[in-house]
Amino acid sequence: MLVIVVENAPPRLRGRLAVWLLEIRAGVYVGTYGRRVREMLWEQVLGGIEEGNAVIAWAAPTDAGFQFETCGANRRIPIEMDGFRLVAFGPEAVHSALPPMPRQNKRSPR
Repeated sequence: MLVIVVENAPPRLRGRLAVWLLEIRAGVYVGTYGRRVREMLWEQVLGGIEEGNAVIAWAAPTDAGFQFETCGANRRIPIEMDGFRLVAFGPEAVHSALPPMPRQNKRSPR
């Protein structure tokens, strides 16, 4: 399972996502794809999100059963605590001052 949620995304990005995924609510896209398609879609999001923000979540062999990445400004900040990825909810001014989470190069199952 693959889920991408976008906020304040340009129409061309939303249309691009709709080609590959089912939009079940405004800005919420779901589908079932492997690693290569997931990475291609996420590159499309990163290249086209402009002033918006997005999150991608997919099934993975972790303790939580999923993995996620974010992009763009948002009050929900991914953090790592004791080996678990969690989400902190900070004030609006804090999110822009924090560095982005390092990308992990782990392979995920389909």
